[in-house]
Amino acid sequence: MLGRVLDIILPVFLVIALGFAYARRARPDMTWVNRLNMNVLAPALIFTALAGKDFDLFANGKLILGAIASVLGAGLLAWPFARLLHEDRRTFVPPMMFNNCGNMGLPLAVLAFGQAGLSAMVALFTISNLLHFTLGVWIIDHHAKFGALLKNPMVVATVVGFAFAIAHPPMPDWLMLALKLIGDAMIPLMLISLGVRLADVSWSDWRLGAIGGVVRPLAGIALAALLVPVLGLDAQQTGLLILFGCLPPAVLNFMVAEQYGQEPGKVASIVLIGNMMAVLFVPLGVSLALR
Repeated sequence: MLGRVLDIILPVFLVIALGFAYARRARPDMTWVNRLNMNVLAPALIFTALAGKDFDLFANGKLILGAIASVLGAGLLAWPFARLLHEDRRTFVPPMMFNNCGNMGLPLAVLAFGQAGLSAMVALFTISNLLHFTLGVWIIDHHAKFGALLKNPMVVATVVGFAFAIAHPPMPDWLMLALKLIGDAMIPLMLISLGVRLADVSWSDWRLGAIGGVVRPLAGIALAALLVPVLGLDAQQTGLLILFGCLPPAVLNFMVAEQYGQEPGKVASIVLIGNMMAVLFVPLGVSLALR
């Protein structure tokens, strides 16, 4: 078991470490890379995973429901923690709800469960993003406008991908292969981008970051343990929900906090320190997922 866990987590952390080392040496500007990820690579990955033969929307319906319940449940658990810490709930709660199922979850899923696991995790990734751009933004700003959400390439790819997953219309193999090649480039690039982000970690709010780094994965794992028997998930879906739950806060939390001026410095500490602490909780989650 230990050997398999290491086979899954070590490639992920090594690529992150490569990004970290490169950032310390070169200080690259990742703006265009992140834009490429969000506007081109991620939509291609989302569409091909949802529209592909390895993904069955109806068979994974309960898993998607479990992920939604996990996100909402993490928010409910985080709310009293914010009050206890005397922190603004708009700062602390979203990073506890929305985890790094993109940068870290996708490579872990494909290494642990193969292509079928990747397709299912992509579905959870898209649902989490949709909740983040709607409910998550509303938590931060009750007056936020969501019109731009409908123009987001990832949202468009999600809608079209789910439509293909339901209807299964014919599509040329060469086109799917081209889109898959584009989408597959996202996973290593996102890991390198995460490593670059970690090179800029701020220790000014390290206590809040450390608390968030513990609360996020433990809440996710506990919620998965509660939801699995309720939803009646099979072994692979159980593993994927546990894997989803153990992940640290998403980097996207910082981007949203910065956009809306919601204490981005504190959010950055929660996100980056939480991702550094993933070296403790991801092995635990992977071990539980493979049982």
